[in-house]
Amino acid sequence: MWRKASAAALLALAVGYFYHGGSELPEQILQYIGLPNIQTPPESQKSLEQVVSSAWETLITLPTRQWSRVAVGVNACVDVVVSGVGLLQALAVDPGSGLNHEVLHSKEDLKEAFIHYMERGAAAERFFSDSEVFQRIARAAAEYPGAKLYVGGNAALIAQKLATYPELVVLLCGPIGPKLHEMLDEQIIVPPGSIQETDEYHLILEYKAGEQWGSTQAPQANRFIFSHDVSNGEMSSLETFVESLEEFDPELVVLSGLHMMEGQGRELWEERLKEAVLAISEIPRDIPIHLELASMTDKDYMNSIMQEQVMPIVSSIGLNEQELLFLSQAGEGPHAEMVAWKGIPDVGRVSDILLWILEQHGRIEPSSEADLTRIHFHTLAYHILATVDGYWGNQASAVMAGARVASSQACGLQAVDPSKVELKAPLEFYSSHAEPREQLSLIPEQPVTVWRRGNVTFHLTAVLVCRQPLRTVGLGDAISAEGLVYSEFETQQPF
Repeated sequence: MWRKASAAALLALAVGYFYHGGSELPEQILQYIGLPNIQTPPESQKSLEQVVSSAWETLITLPTRQWSRVAVGVNACVDVVVSGVGLLQALAVDPGSGLNHEVLHSKEDLKEAFIHYMERGAAAERFFSDSEVFQRIARAAAEYPGAKLYVGGNAALIAQKLATYPELVVLLCGPIGPKLHEMLDEQIIVPPGSIQETDEYHLILEYKAGEQWGSTQAPQANRFIFSHDVSNGEMSSLETFVESLEEFDPELVVLSGLHMMEGQGRELWEERLKEAVLAISEIPRDIPIHLELASMTDKDYMNSIMQEQVMPIVSSIGLNEQELLFLSQAGEGPHAEMVAWKGIPDVGRVSDILLWILEQHGRIEPSSEADLTRIHFHTLAYHILATVDGYWGNQASAVMAGARVASSQACGLQAVDPSKVELKAPLEFYSSHAEPREQLSLIPEQPVTVWRRGNVTFHLTAVLVCRQPLRTVGLGDAISAEGLVYSEFETQQPF
């Protein structure tokens, strides 16, 4: 009986303690009366996701010298985001077998290409050649229940992300119609030459991990994008963009949209690519240029970008695993015999291709005339920044910042929630697929693994993958934008 009385007295003491503003009770009292002792779990009890997320917050720092003016161009549009399976069912299309198409000419082509990528859980982007059929599909998409309209196009999405930093002045050039202009962050400067009377629409067919249509099941969430977009397809805003740079005086130029020209046919893109290279060459060489790549299927077009035309005159590129492998296939580089990645891309193989790109098309030697010194690679489970030594600083923070924004944005959050994400990156891997190679580890408490091959340094970090992603479109653009914000260009090494 005395024990019950003592317990009641201690409980009263506890209530009075809280009432009078006490925030924590002595541990002995809590144990005695059987109340839980709510404390932060020790490090040993934290999940790997908590450890990585906490490490990011501690280790990510902005560079000493930050950009103040960034110019971005040249693809911009309005994205109509809709359930892919739902829209195809609404179009009275039956499920069937997947088949890749470089250009879409009909609803049947759309269905086959969508299934081809859905069953692989891979992203892709295609040009739809028939204007009238595309307009009918676009109307059906806009009217489909739950369809959402967003700012679209790599350049516009990168500009939107950069505009979240109040100290950054951002210029955006592209075909900007009234709806898109209304949706853009008011901090973004749009030159008069970029304004047009109508918007360009892109349809984004999303699917969820495990979603099924007929016999096809998606292994992971992703999207299939298509459009009939002539303005972006011809990069019609490029000259306006370059002309506006003299007055705007940027410290960094971000270029995207080259992939849109692929669907225009060889005759057009050959001529337009030469004009694009001439325009880009007018940008002063002391201003670094980042090129954001996107899904392509024409090996000749990719080779023109790589070898003869664009890649030698940009300083940095951003790309995902499909684009990386296709680039190697087009140039007969390492692991070009692979048809596609199986599961999480092997770190050693990725490292081999990144090194090959910098050796073949970058400024590995100071005497080289090429400008390329940085590649930001991103895949679902991890990111790598590969840089030629001496040109870029703060890359550990840059690669972590890119992974952090991927983890939070996919879940529709402003910050990473460890309970909603999972670590899928390998904790043990190799620096190369072939000997000699170094065995490496990813340590959650210090979540950047660094290795060197020659005078190229690699920084790898894990991505905390969102368990139930709300939106996958624009993640690559956000990753590249965030990585650039946290990167420092070493101006003592003039290009």
